[in-house]
Amino acid sequence: MTSGARFLDYLLLMRLHRPIGIFLLLWPALWGLWFASAGRPDPLILTVFVLGVVLMRSAGCVINDYADRAIDPQVARTRDRPLAAGRVTPRAALVLFVVLCLTAFALVLLLNGLTIALSFVAALLAVSYPFLKRFTHLPQFYLGAAFGWSIPMAFAAHTGGVPPLAWLLFAATLFWAVAYDTEYAMVDRDDDGRIGVKSTAILFGAWDRVMIGLCHAATLGLLAWAGLLAGRGGYYYAGLVAAAVLAVHQLWLIRARDRDACFRAFLHNNRFGAMVFAGLLLDYAV
Repeated sequence: MTSGARFLDYLLLMRLHRPIGIFLLLWPALWGLWFASAGRPDPLILTVFVLGVVLMRSAGCVINDYADRAIDPQVARTRDRPLAAGRVTPRAALVLFVVLCLTAFALVLLLNGLTIALSFVAALLAVSYPFLKRFTHLPQFYLGAAFGWSIPMAFAAHTGGVPPLAWLLFAATLFWAVAYDTEYAMVDRDDDGRIGVKSTAILFGAWDRVMIGLCHAATLGLLAWAGLLAGRGGYYYAGLVAAAVLAVHQLWLIRARDRDACFRAFLHNNRFGAMVFAGLLLDYAV
């Protein structure tokens, strides 16, 4: 294998060709940064968080594929991933994971002590998440905790503490992740059931669409509550209304539980997060 082909496989292993995961991790981080700073995030903190999102999402993809290296070859959607196809060795994947995590940690060292302490929890969540699908049907809730942990870190970086507002936003992100990752798990539900991988899509069964709708509703309700605590105005709530319309559209997309439609619904959550942030950004700007 040429060095160029090996480098390409590393990029594929980090899923940089599919940035949806970066955005789903980035939007809650931006929500937290804007709320914590009253719409004026410190440029250094903002830069650290944006770069950290890219690095930790990439690291999460690498450790996920390492954990699933015996499972992915059995699933149609994942059998051509670099580790599953044997183009990257498990040892090389672990080295890449460590390098990405250390680089992210070096960035966090530019911030205050509480943020550094919280970063160890973020690392633990990222490392342990991929293994949960073997033991529980609720890995999507754990993913929500991993994706939402940037919010208490954002408040810690800006304010030196983690107030109740931060935990409201964290809870909103957790329910949002359950909604979109259940849609994602619906794509692989047949394969997962055959090989023994657990997920909320399997746990919810015929109630999957109802539970996704309830999780989106909980997300929006918690975000509205956060807006009240922070004294946000009409532009912010207009963003929530736009996000609610997108959530209803997702329910329409998955009405027949078609695999491709479920994957499209999952991808639509980028727009959901963007609408929330757009309303928040405009509200603080105006």
